[in-house]
Amino acid sequence: MVGLFFGSFNPIHIGHMALANYFVEYTDLKEVWFVVSPHNPLKEKDTLLHHRQRMQMVNLAIGDNAKLKASDIEFNLPQPSYTINTLAHLKEKYPRKKFALIMGVDNLKTFHKWKNYEEILKRYPIYVYPRPGYDGGDLLIHPNVKMTEAPVLEISSSFIRKAIKEGKSPEYFMNPAVWAYVKEMHFYEK
Repeated sequence: MVGLFFGSFNPIHIGHMALANYFVEYTDLKEVWFVVSPHNPLKEKDTLLHHRQRMQMVNLAIGDNAKLKASDIEFNLPQPSYTINTLAHLKEKYPRKKFALIMGVDNLKTFHKWKNYEEILKRYPIYVYPRPGYDGGDLLIHPNVKMTEAPVLEISSSFIRKAIKEGKSPEYFMNPAVWAYVKEMHFYEK
């Protein structure tokens, strides 16, 4: 089964990588695909780097790890991206693969706002990782929701962007190749 880790990855950081590693090593997921979202309907678009640049950072972070993959599946789908549409497209493109969703317990709290969330919940397992200050609510008792004991790393992309804008170095919060690319391209400095 393939775990789909949706996100802006703006930028991808060691917290994302640690979670992906946890899911392929400590659950029944055989692969994790980072699904780079061109535009999350619940986020402001103007704070995002171009999706091709974020895709490049994900590829740099993954390196040659065969259990991890960067997916641009949403780049050619209508925007804003809705998970239900992406899942239907993936099922059509990869009919032999089984997919599951990976999300933080904080996203589970707003899951009822997702387009056709009942359909997603019925058809796909959801692997949930803990986040400080969130309990997940009623959906945690659903048979397709699997709470995990993934380690909690309080690192966020917004923390990294803010650090760079303030002239601080977040280099140890990112894969060295990603950090080198961010510096070279002068991302997030303004």
